[in-house]
Amino acid sequence: MKTWQALGGWIGAHLALLAPVCVAIGVLTPGIFGPVNTYAVPFLFACMTFQGSLSNTFRQVLDVFRHPLLMLLVIASAQVVLPLIAYGLGLVFFAGSPEIVTGILLEYCVPVGVITFMWVGMYGGNTPLALGTILVSTLLAPFTIPLTLQVLMGAVIHVDAVGMMLSMIGMVGLPAVLGMLVNQLSHGWGSRVLSPAIAPAIKLFVIVIIISNSTGMSDYVLHPTPQLLAVAAFVLVFSSLGYLWGLGLAHVLRRNHPDAVTLSFACGIRNISAGAVIAGQYFPGTPVIFPCMVGTLLQQILAGANGTLLKRLGRRGDGLE
Repeated sequence: MKTWQALGGWIGAHLALLAPVCVAIGVLTPGIFGPVNTYAVPFLFACMTFQGSLSNTFRQVLDVFRHPLLMLLVIASAQVVLPLIAYGLGLVFFAGSPEIVTGILLEYCVPVGVITFMWVGMYGGNTPLALGTILVSTLLAPFTIPLTLQVLMGAVIHVDAVGMMLSMIGMVGLPAVLGMLVNQLSHGWGSRVLSPAIAPAIKLFVIVIIISNSTGMSDYVLHPTPQLLAVAAFVLVFSSLGYLWGLGLAHVLRRNHPDAVTLSFACGIRNISAGAVIAGQYFPGTPVIFPCMVGTLLQQILAGANGTLLKRLGRRGDGLE
């Protein structure tokens, strides 16, 4: 058991370094890990949500909704403020390519990513706040995404609201309820014993998810173009600013370290796979999909680097209450 726990601890401590390696493996082996992304990732996400929820109680989640101001501020930042800034900068840097601007806007107006819950749990964040933010953000997405694209770009699309909701129920809703139920009925055994026992397996699932999510970028990375390189540079810089925005918001609001962790990841991580699906369905054969695919490539690397930063800030107490 000690070796098993040590393995999980090693993966968590070195995830910022492991993420680029995993991305490279996914890019170079799409035929091997591509099917995993289709068939296994939803199950792996559900397992991660279950493990993360073992440390929560129903009362904690209800408290988030009883005092929703912080959650609403995070959602407003993630789905209103940051997309507007990205849109404005996209017009400045890619004025001659409205398709690229549309792709940039689409990447940042999608809901907070489900994988936020995993990163928040690994770095000691406020998991009830993360769970509530993901759920509400996802519920709003079928309305906010079409409205944003129509108002700013004049593009009229229809989002599969039912499919998105069912996906969130399977990957987030039911596993979260089950995890909290196990913890509550077992009088804390789920949090004290079960969660640490399965945590190393969850870390291994993270590796598999990062690799499989990177397979869709294979063609673009192996055959780069000047335009793609410019988009990649923009996404790298702006996505990094998303994490810093959340951290800055936590500092301004004088939140504690767990809240700062959650705000940083929630403002930085997007459900980019949803953006890629929308781009492929409604803008086929256009560069609209480029920013979403580049975001997929960089997101886990940036999340790992952000986790390392948060760990250092947590030790020093910088910007925290």
